[in-house]
Amino acid sequence: MTPVIVVFIYLAIVLYIGIFAFRSGKSSGEDYFLASRSLGQYIFLLALFGTNMTAFSILGASGLAYHRGIGVFGLLASASAFVIPLTIFLIGTRLWAMGKRFGHITQVQFLRDRWECSFIGTLIFALTAAMLVPYIIIGVMGGGQTLEAISDGRLPYWAGGALVALVVMSYVFFGGMRGTAWVNTFQTLLFLCFGTVAFVLIGKNLGGFDEVMRKLASNPATAPLLTRARIPPQEFFSYAFIPLSSIMFPHVAIMCMTAKKASSFKKTVVFYPICLLLLWLPSVFLGVVAASQFPGLRPGESDGVILRLLTTNTDPLLAGILGAAIMACVMASDSQILALCTMFTEDIFAYYGGKERFGETAQVWTGRAFVVGVTLVAYAAAIQLKDKAGIFELAIRFAFSGFAALSPVMLAALFWKRSTKWGALAAVLWVAATMAGSWYLHEASATLAPKPGQPAAQIFPALGDLFLRTPGSVTIYGYLPVMFICLGSVALMAVVSLLTRPPSTETIEKYFPAQSPALT
Repeated sequence: MTPVIVVFIYLAIVLYIGIFAFRSGKSSGEDYFLASRSLGQYIFLLALFGTNMTAFSILGASGLAYHRGIGVFGLLASASAFVIPLTIFLIGTRLWAMGKRFGHITQVQFLRDRWECSFIGTLIFALTAAMLVPYIIIGVMGGGQTLEAISDGRLPYWAGGALVALVVMSYVFFGGMRGTAWVNTFQTLLFLCFGTVAFVLIGKNLGGFDEVMRKLASNPATAPLLTRARIPPQEFFSYAFIPLSSIMFPHVAIMCMTAKKASSFKKTVVFYPICLLLLWLPSVFLGVVAASQFPGLRPGESDGVILRLLTTNTDPLLAGILGAAIMACVMASDSQILALCTMFTEDIFAYYGGKERFGETAQVWTGRAFVVGVTLVAYAAAIQLKDKAGIFELAIRFAFSGFAALSPVMLAALFWKRSTKWGALAAVLWVAATMAGSWYLHEASATLAPKPGQPAAQIFPALGDLFLRTPGSVTIYGYLPVMFICLGSVALMAVVSLLTRPPSTETIEKYFPAQSPALT
């Protein structure tokens, strides 16, 4: 039980950080939701990276690499290393500047004001909540899997998930954005340091990575994992659209508004790709290595392969320390819970009169109550999804695809004067309808899903290869739906905007002044 005790100590430290942040904060809504826009450049970098360092990145990526090979690194990590820093630089800085100038706390507040439309904000909040909750669920799933694995089954999945959900809920409840940022900074440093140690020690215990690669290559069952053979070109290309989701994720957009100065973004843009490499490379590589050590795992079971490697290749004390480092990664759902809470209190409760009627203190406590509610829903769903869905596919199917398809809406609002609320509404409704259709096709074709490495199955044989079912998703002529949803969103945004009346001159001049204020 030594590894479990070490992880419990880690959880206690995290909880203390959140409570200490509560004692250091103020009682205002801006302090609870944005840490008073006061994060310095190093905490901002590590906290922003930590918001994306989730169970998806460590457990999900290794679980998918277990089945589909080393090419998983190219699916997201390579494109993300370029696209995410670029979007943070081009979009994050503008959101920060406008938030500081006009008092925005969420992107919904900006979009409502930019297009002079109340309904667009309410619609985007509803769609955001529907797509973000699955992303929160995978954090609870990852926590349950981690504690179950390092305790050798003594601590069951449901208890581990409950403990992680309780700890995250507690420090978000008390610490708000300041507590979340401090915890994410601590967790990011912990994983980047000890995650690398785990990578080296596991490889050394297995006889060296050269020997592991030789064994994988000599085995016909695992040799394809060292190539891109199990990832069709169309699907590989489709993943280039996924990193567009980064800035539309509410936790990333809101985090961008917490920076103290515009200069904080510089180090983030430079060092983000390096942090990404340090996270994704060992995750994917160890997932491939695990295929030769633990053959025959199903998609949901394979999410825990790094934990299996850890417990079988290191001593108990070190396994506990390294398990805590992995736990640091999977607990990043804190920022998503806080973001959803922030949007509810600002875009629903306060916008529709709750703040004026009950006061700012009631607004903060409403947000805290929402934190509890979201956490309970995520925990209940995580229990139902145990071993039924892979973390990677669950995140891609719902959160990443939907938010990527909403990115044209944000880009149009920021950079195109002629864009209109009707174009935005058309694009948002298109995303909602197509995401629902994609979910339906996925569920309806569950019995057709082939095993990893087998060819995709036709969902409707009469339509040929129009809709194909792969092991983890539905494709359209081999391409992921996200590509077509994104392109449709762009087309609707452009065409409908050109056919409808733009916002007032006053609003255009407000957001597109003749002389832009300097970023400081």
